[in-house]
Amino acid sequence: MQNNEIKIGFVTVSDRASRGEYEDLGGPAMQEWIGKALANPWTAVATVIEDEQALIESTLKDMVDNQGCSLILTTGGTGPAKRDVTPEATETVCDKILDGFAEQMRAVSLQYVPTAILSRQIAGTRGSCLIINLPGKPSAIAECLEAVFPAVPYCIDLIEGAYLQTNDEFVKGFRPKHAKKPSA
Repeated sequence: MQNNEIKIGFVTVSDRASRGEYEDLGGPAMQEWIGKALANPWTAVATVIEDEQALIESTLKDMVDNQGCSLILTTGGTGPAKRDVTPEATETVCDKILDGFAEQMRAVSLQYVPTAILSRQIAGTRGSCLIINLPGKPSAIAECLEAVFPAVPYCIDLIEGAYLQTNDEFVKGFRPKHAKKPSA
């Protein structure tokens, strides 16, 4: 049964931002982008946490299993540094990994910076939720979301999450012609 309440999780993974030493720019950038992208009302479930794998895992699990998020976007912790463990945590909590999201995000990012090949961001599903790891820089967040978001609403349909309607003037979600909007 499709979930009609739309909750979207936003997780900033940053040691410095979690301690207040650095302003979280990624979390607000993700929320602003989603605010422009979605036509239907939604509720944000947002947090800033340290680069600790167990904490990332428990946060993602809580957002899906207890708070009912249909989409979770993370920012930070996707590079090659020793403390970057967001992809490992995401993979651990996911039922399925969707490689196409990461492939597309890296391909788009490579148009802007050669260091995009260092990004290890992934995406996957847990229950009725899609989890996408994004880069930390606000401009890169926007570039990656623009590249993959057309597939997000239909992906969430397929896993029986909330029905996301896009603001087609900002980003157009793709659904096959046979896909039907759930009855109210």
